Amino acid sequence: MFIKSIQLDGYRNYDNETVYFDKETNILFGDNAQGKTNILEAVFLCATTKSHRGSKDKEIINFNKPEAHITLYLDKSNDEYKIDILLRKDKAKVVAINGSKIKKATELLGILNVVLFSPEDLSIIKNGPSERRRFIDMELCQLDSIYLHNLSKYNKIVDQRNKLIKDSYDNKELLETLNIWDLQLVSYGSEVIKKRAKFIEELNNIIKEVHSKLTNGKEELVISYEPDVLPEDFEKKLSQNRNKDIRYKVTGVGPHRDDFSFVVNGIDIRKYGSQGQQRTAALSLKLSEIEIVKRRTGHVPVLLLDDVLSELDSNRQNYLLSTIGDIQTIITCTGLDDFVNNNFEINKVIKVTNGTISD
Repeated sequence: MFIKSIQLDGYRNYDNETVYFDKETNILFGDNAQGKTNILEAVFLCATTKSHRGSKDKEIINFNKPEAHITLYLDKSNDEYKIDILLRKDKAKVVAINGSKIKKATELLGILNVVLFSPEDLSIIKNGPSERRRFIDMELCQLDSIYLHNLSKYNKIVDQRNKLIKDSYDNKELLETLNIWDLQLVSYGSEVIKKRAKFIEELNNIIKEVHSKLTNGKEELVISYEPDVLPEDFEKKLSQNRNKDIRYKVTGVGPHRDDFSFVVNGIDIRKYGSQGQQRTAALSLKLSEIEIVKRRTGHVPVLLLDDVLSELDSNRQNYLLSTIGDIQTIITCTGLDDFVNNNFEINKVIKVTNGTISD
């Protein structure tokens, strides 16, 4: 699987530019704030229909344009796919595959698989639980359309339930409908919990070896799922917590409060790990993510590295670069020194200057 090209029209700071990629290693280099990450964001959006930055569609469109259009050409096992995404400020986005408009975002999932590694991911271990949930959701939503459906439904129900609780302050009769919302919350939430538990189990089978190699066998990493509630206890705990939810006007039980622990040699590195340990664990996490995509889909994903090499020491740089030989990789950076110093082979260099492309 490799991306042949991507065209950006009215996207962020791009007027109308086309980027052609090599099937192996591509370097996007230039000063900060020139638009390098915007290209990776557009690729990610073509894989998932969403921005990895969490940006809304209207925030992505060029200020001087009414809409933005992305066209990506993909070679997948010698089959060519054309992915078109039209973003509009006041309307829903339009997605088409090979010229045919799709009705649901789930129809796009699985065509293009990407693994994105950014400096923010290096902090996933020490940051709060929401960042760790975001990691697992981003990956599972690419690989499992059922998970995407259940998570989307669950999040909407949490929002609606919270609104109902807040509105009940002026209208107590609204609380009579809570049982209906709670049944749906438990139904979709339980499926989310089960899928997350299975994913963490699968991840552990891979990450142990990856992390051991990164640390020359000195450390053993174990990831544990810490669900806020188990599926069999969800309904009961939600009921027990109802008065508290009403008092605080928020849903306090469910997988939206899950977390994941990272334990190295018996120590929880979320709290007690060094920065080096946390970064090594984050790198192990991303490399394991690549392997999971391979196993689940049978295809090698496209790897997107957003200025992450400058954040890693030389040992971690060398390990990362040595493991991506068979993966199409698109790397953003502000200079080429790291690649030259490590004698790393570059297949294509693309310069980005204020939203314009030059080879």
